[in-house]
Amino acid sequence: MQTLVLEGYLAADPSILSAQATGKKRASFRVLETTRFRRADGTPGERTTGFNCICFSEATTEKYIEAFARKGSRVVIQGHVENDSWTGKNGVEHYDLRVVVADIRLKNRRDRTTTDDEAGDKPVDRQVQEPASGYDLNDDIPF
Repeated sequence: MQTLVLEGYLAADPSILSAQATGKKRASFRVLETTRFRRADGTPGERTTGFNCICFSEATTEKYIEAFARKGSRVVIQGHVENDSWTGKNGVEHYDLRVVVADIRLKNRRDRTTTDDEAGDKPVDRQVQEPASGYDLNDDIPF
């Protein structure tokens, strides 16, 4: 089995579904990943790819995805790719690829938060420092 690691942003709030027979929860969501590049003529370009994802782990769905994942959340997903097929209402067979999530890491940034022991609803600024990777993804590629 091949393993896929994907980092991107949630396109919308996750959909939490419960199985009718067992009541087990699962989450489905779409992750968008944008690749920036430079064309042969030197002009910058970018390509955004969407990945349909599904998480069958009830614990992960309840404790992490349902509780914390929202539209725009930055996530890192590890899983495998699976073919999905279904028959539409008009009898046409449809095919799609989806990522079956084995592990998910939420990388939410909260620049302004409040705590219970502070007076009133005054927001508090907190610095969130990104790990030093040696380069900025927003910078132009030097080649």
